[in-house]
Amino acid sequence: MQTLICGSLAFDTIMVFPDHFKHHILPEKIHILNVAFLVPEMRREFGGTAGNIAYNLNLLGGNPLIMATVGDDFGPYAERLKTMGIKANHVRHISGSYTAQAFITTDLADNQITAFHPGAMNNSHENSVKDTQDVSLAIIAPDGREGMFQHARELHEAGIPFMFDPGQGLPMFNGQELMHFLGMADYLAVNDYEAQMMQEKTGQSMTSLAQQVKALIVTRGAEGSIIYAEGQRFDIPCVEADAVLDPTGCGDAYRAGLVYGIQQGWDWQRTGQLAAVMGSIKIASRGGQNHVPSKDDIAARYRKAFGTEPVLV
Repeated sequence: MQTLICGSLAFDTIMVFPDHFKHHILPEKIHILNVAFLVPEMRREFGGTAGNIAYNLNLLGGNPLIMATVGDDFGPYAERLKTMGIKANHVRHISGSYTAQAFITTDLADNQITAFHPGAMNNSHENSVKDTQDVSLAIIAPDGREGMFQHARELHEAGIPFMFDPGQGLPMFNGQELMHFLGMADYLAVNDYEAQMMQEKTGQSMTSLAQQVKALIVTRGAEGSIIYAEGQRFDIPCVEADAVLDPTGCGDAYRAGLVYGIQQGWDWQRTGQLAAVMGSIKIASRGGQNHVPSKDDIAARYRKAFGTEPVLV
C-alpha cells in the first residue's frame, strides 16, 4: 500500500554572504532600507515538504506517492523523481506559474533573510485525494491553505488515516480551524515552537490536544522529541550526528520515519527512535535531499544508537 504525501515541491536557492548583515544595515535608516549583498557562493537544492518527506521515506524502502502542484520550471525536479522511482502521478502542472521556491541568504553568523514564492503551491486544491488508489496512510504537510483543508476533508471522508503536519503553514489557520483539522486527523506532528503556537491559538493544553488524536508528536531539536500516545508519554532521545551542518529538512526526515513506523505497525517507542535516526542522518549533510544512506546504513545507525535491530523491509 502507498503513503500519500500531500505538500509542496520546491526549489531552495541558498546564497552565502561572506560577512555579517549587521555591518551593512544601519538601524537609523531602517525606514528607507535599500541594501544589496554580494553573494559569491550559491547553490540550488531540491526541496519542499512533500519532496523531502517522500525522499526520506523512499530511502527507508517505503512507498511514497506525492500529491503537489508545480510550475513550468519543474523539469529538472520531475527527472529527479523519475530517476529515484518516486511516483509523481498526482504532481499537477499549473501552466503559467513557477514551482514554489525559497531564496535564502545566510551570513557568517547563520542569520537568514528569506523570500518565499508559493507559485503553483497556491493551486494545491486542484488535486483531489479522490483520484488516488491503494492509499492506506497519508500526511498533510504545509501546502496551499485551501488544498490543506480539502485534502484533510477528503481523507477523512474516505476513512484514510492521516498525519496533520501544519509546520510553517500554521499561522494561516485560527484556533477553530486547527481544531477542525484535529477532528479529522489521526496524528499531529509539530516542533516545540509550533506546539506553543497551537496551544495559544486553540486555548487548549498539550494534554487536551493529545486527546484529540491517536498520537501527538513534538520535536525539540537537540533535546529529542516527545510522543503522546495511548495515554502515555514516550521520550525519544536525540541521536548523535556525524556532523551538524544544516538543519534544513530535518523535520521532514523525522516525519518520514514516523509514517514508515506507522505503516509497519511498530510501537511508538520504536517509531520515534527510527524518526530520530533519520533526523540525525539528514543534519550531517547540506540541503534537504543530499544524504544517501542505504537501508543497511540506517539500520546500523539505529543499532548503534539503541542497541536493537529495526528490520527495515
